[in-house]
Amino acid sequence: MIKKLDLYIIKKFLATFFLSITLLMVITVVFDITEKLEDFVEKQATLHVIIFDYYIYFIPYFANMFAPLFIFISVVFFTSRMAYNNEFISMLSAGISFHRIMWPYFLTSLFLASLSYYFGNYVIPKANLHRLEFEERYVHNSFVFRDHNVYRQIRPGVYIYFETYSAATNTAYKYSMEKFRNDSLVYKLNSSFIRWDTTKNKWTVYNYNIRHLNGIKESLTVGNSFDTTFVFTPADFHKRENVVEAMTLPELDKYIEQLRLQGDPKIEKVKAYKHQRIAMPFSTFILTLIGVALSSRKVRGGSGLHVGIGIALSFTYIFLMQISSNIALGTGMNIILGVWLPNIIYTLIAIYLYIKAPK
Repeated sequence: MIKKLDLYIIKKFLATFFLSITLLMVITVVFDITEKLEDFVEKQATLHVIIFDYYIYFIPYFANMFAPLFIFISVVFFTSRMAYNNEFISMLSAGISFHRIMWPYFLTSLFLASLSYYFGNYVIPKANLHRLEFEERYVHNSFVFRDHNVYRQIRPGVYIYFETYSAATNTAYKYSMEKFRNDSLVYKLNSSFIRWDTTKNKWTVYNYNIRHLNGIKESLTVGNSFDTTFVFTPADFHKRENVVEAMTLPELDKYIEQLRLQGDPKIEKVKAYKHQRIAMPFSTFILTLIGVALSSRKVRGGSGLHVGIGIALSFTYIFLMQISSNIALGTGMNIILGVWLPNIIYTLIAIYLYIKAPK
């Protein structure tokens, strides 16, 4: 049952968090406008488009990204103020256990973590679609496909290869496609290049030869051009790495399966991104526990000391979260372990600080 004490702490928690994250978003938007103002002017983006096609989606994305950090800072700030005003001493003297005091912190963390998980995996990705479309039109330069000698499986037993791809002309050069049945090659297409026909929504294959193989029998077809459809379109080659930001969790799972089928090496990076989405909301509980355990003791330095230590710990956490994923990708470490390693380390820190907290 929620009591007056619980409501008191919950209100302080939520008020401090939403105030701090609002101030951060104002500062972030100001800096972002300063950075992109030249692009907005050059590409003639109107004020209405900037506000309603970009920043209305930009703010939730960055607010959710920084939420664990500012949950931590908020807990440290208002809890240290309570400790400085002897409120923790009064509660403990009244016979309220430290474990009981943690209850409203846990409830608020559960609410914020659930909100972050749901919005981060199902709502914000749909909003990111609009944000990324705006950036593609008004901020980024034209997309360039930089991979060379691309070899992919596009469906079971079907492989394609091309040497280079031009995103400007939707053309793949030195293209080939192979089909296998029971590990035996049954079809092979070689072409100088293929180009997407925007009027027909089909690929045109130029200067081609096609081999059909059936055991020892083989037939060869040669020609100048023909129109056909493949299971891929130019959109599959125009994806920037941040396209995953516009995918919900089920869409991300499908994309990972598609990359696995294609043998795409960036699958591990996408897996890391997926697990980061899950690990971030969970960090809310860890950082809240650390914040309370760290700030509930009254010290001579006052709340400023607690806030300073809190900021140092939170930035260390963010730094560790970034490098652990990169280390896992670079060393072949299990990607799930790599992403969750900061949470594991900080859980141990949280347990230690909780044991040392005044009770």
